[in-house]
Amino acid sequence: MEPRQEISRQGAKEPRRISREGITLHEAADGPLEAVRDIVDVIDTEAFLPESVVALAAWIAEYYACGVGEAIASAMPPRAWIESERRARITDLGEARLLIERGMRRDVLERLAGGKVQSVEALARRSRGVHAALVSLERDGLVEIMRPLKGAGDASRTVRVVHATAQGHDEEAANAIRLGGRQRHALALLRAAPEGVAAAELVGHGVGAGSIAGLVRAGLARVERRRIERDPVETATLAAASAPLDLTAEQADALERLATLAERRTFEAALLHGVTGSGKTELYLRLARRVRDAGRSVLVLVPEIALTPAIAGAFRAAFADRVAIQHSALSEGERHDQWQRIRRGDVDVVVGTRSAVFAPLPRLGLVIVDEEHDGSYKQQESPRYHGRDVAVFRARAEGALVVLGSATPSMESYTNARGGRYALVTLQRRVLDRPMADVRIVDMRAEYAAEGPDVVLSGPLREALAARLGRGEQAIVLLNRRGYATAVFCRQCGSTLECPNCSVSLTVHRAANRARCHYCNYSRPVPKACAQCAGPYLEQMGFGTERVEAELAAAFPDARVGRVDRDTIRRRGAIAGLLAQFARGDLDVLVGTQMIAKGHDFPRVTLVGVISADVGLGLADFRAAERTFQLLTQVAGRAGRGDVAGEAIVQTLYPNHYSIRHASRQDYVAFYEDELHYRRAMRYPPSVALINLVVRARTAGGAIDDARQIALALTSTGDRRYQVLGPAPAPLGRLKGEHRAQIFMKGTHRTVMRKALQAVLATRPDLQRRTIVDVDPMTVL
Repeated sequence: MEPRQEISRQGAKEPRRISREGITLHEAADGPLEAVRDIVDVIDTEAFLPESVVALAAWIAEYYACGVGEAIASAMPPRAWIESERRARITDLGEARLLIERGMRRDVLERLAGGKVQSVEALARRSRGVHAALVSLERDGLVEIMRPLKGAGDASRTVRVVHATAQGHDEEAANAIRLGGRQRHALALLRAAPEGVAAAELVGHGVGAGSIAGLVRAGLARVERRRIERDPVETATLAAASAPLDLTAEQADALERLATLAERRTFEAALLHGVTGSGKTELYLRLARRVRDAGRSVLVLVPEIALTPAIAGAFRAAFADRVAIQHSALSEGERHDQWQRIRRGDVDVVVGTRSAVFAPLPRLGLVIVDEEHDGSYKQQESPRYHGRDVAVFRARAEGALVVLGSATPSMESYTNARGGRYALVTLQRRVLDRPMADVRIVDMRAEYAAEGPDVVLSGPLREALAARLGRGEQAIVLLNRRGYATAVFCRQCGSTLECPNCSVSLTVHRAANRARCHYCNYSRPVPKACAQCAGPYLEQMGFGTERVEAELAAAFPDARVGRVDRDTIRRRGAIAGLLAQFARGDLDVLVGTQMIAKGHDFPRVTLVGVISADVGLGLADFRAAERTFQLLTQVAGRAGRGDVAGEAIVQTLYPNHYSIRHASRQDYVAFYEDELHYRRAMRYPPSVALINLVVRARTAGGAIDDARQIALALTSTGDRRYQVLGPAPAPLGRLKGEHRAQIFMKGTHRTVMRKALQAVLATRPDLQRRTIVDVDPMTVL
């Protein structure tokens, strides 16, 4: 049966369990359904998710080989799920049988005697064996288990608002009632406020709850609940909106090409390949205005929460309160209210991160995916969807234009553009013809030979920082690795401080004096002696952003240094605050991970320093060179966006690697050609489709054995349209206490590959639960 594309939430009964809210796909065809549970209550009077979003979730489930329920759960807003609480009540038969029962059964009946209703959880907390007793009592008809829904379908914030009634406005009628001085004062305030006065505001005027209740009893006032929407933009630190600049000839041509595609009102896809600082955001704004003026809505995706305040501020300045924001850093209440505004049709533009692709926008006419190359668009837990690719599918389904923007497009998107599947729109010049940053490569092998192996800031970078700081300019220093030291080892026995759950060494965080695993979050105090040999000769190796911050503070004690990484932005609003400080000039140097490498526009930044530019090149991942090129090109583009020319200094051990050479010249096409040659030779995307399978087990041998069974089943089909590689131990062999083995499926027919894999896993449900299926992976670690 084909489901109609709408979804409602239902409260489903589940025997002897807490029943949870479920979802119902309304079927178009008639026919018996097996294992259908009774419905306790209908929460929504109309479909909760619109047809387009349900269809999107169904496509995700099919394409990414996951469950439909998982995909739909990703589309649901916060506080959408409501649970029911099991409550027990004694029956008449139970009251009659109470005195002849024994043991736990009698104890339970005594606690319910007299018509008491108690939650099952409260009963179970008092003694063991309650659950078994309740099961038998319910079976014998002595106890009834009820499952009322707990919570409300609407999680909006409300406030009590007090209004004067018609009688309250009638002075003669009011004077006939004996009122106190505060009540008369309150009545005067209410008469002067046609929209009513919040109860909290009346308290501020000295009118308490008792006075308000007295007015209500006298019929002079009434109280209502008014919904108050939580607006994240009110508290967010937004970049000040600047006056729009006149478009360059190149920008104007690009805008007209994109607007022409949007006016067709059919699916179109365009890759906007614009160098850093070429004014892509201004094009987004102007294109969005044209689409909105034509009566259609706009969805704007950004890869990082850090980029949301600036772009949301720009769109709010252009479209006022017709803009909603969706990302995980908002409170649940804020996300709920923003989602409900979108669902009601109160907004025309949605700005958000990956999950905003599910926003229930009607009449979608334009989808913008900014920094489309960014790996953050790929979700790393099931459903493992890619926000960019889902956005393309949604635009196709709704007849909209999708614009993928980047200075360093992904290999897949640029291949699609070169092959004619996407229109290619290019911006080759910066706004106001500002020059690209001059990039210098520092060979750290020479620095280590001259200064020793502990050098963090090279001589050229220190000199450049001193010069720029002396002129009152700003600098950004990038290292895509957090913490103070990356490893602790014993010089006496050679052992390393490792995570007990994962096959990685622990990273030292000096501020917290703890060694932490960045995969499972295990942590322990930094030891003073070796756990293996008790030797006191522990040495810390490697460095992260915390160490770079310390080196800068030591080298330039008068400089104001800020740090942006996952350790410093845990507090709500912290990243927006740090970026706003830097934008105001309250900080001189900003140190950070890849969060600061893209999308930001700081006109005072004239220098960018890159520490360990090759930190990702040693990874066993076919995308390592692509990510390195993108990161270096993007961060170099942060320099020289104002009136003063910019410079980037790149420290590396591999100055001749093609990704670093091409990034220093910011030559994307040359990099693409070299990388494509490698991908074709090794048969990696975009030359072929790839599915990464990771099998988890308690032992390394068990993981390999289970993976071998999958590999043999896949190859036994004899289908030559795909190739199976493996099994082999995964690069990260142990993660969160589980051993991992890996299999690759390569081919040119994704549908054939997925169906073959799903058929194999369907025969082994136990193995299916322990197998990670990642279609079109962004990483194979």
